Amino acid sequence: MTDPEKWSRHVTETSHALELEPGLFTWDDPERIAAALKRAAEASTARKGTPYQSAMSMLTFYINRAGHSLPDDQRKVLEEAKQHLRRLFGRHP
Repeated sequence: MTDPEKWSRHVTETSHALELEPGLFTWDDPERIAAALKRAAEASTARKGTPYQSAMSMLTFYINRAGHSLPDDQRKVLEEAKQHLRRLFGRHP
């Protein structure tokens, strides 16, 4: 079993639920991030939930995993990507 403190890294490295484009979470365009997550979630045959749930879960997981080490400007981009993801899936509040 993996070190309990490294579980998120293990999940990130071994999960095959979504095939993400390299560097996706470092991009500076929230619309591009959301579109790439949507494509990956819809193409996945290994996901457990709906494409929306999988895409949003992966984005939230990354934000939470990065924690305080995530620069404020990148956190803002990723939070904006959540809004775009909601719109792309027709779940705009």
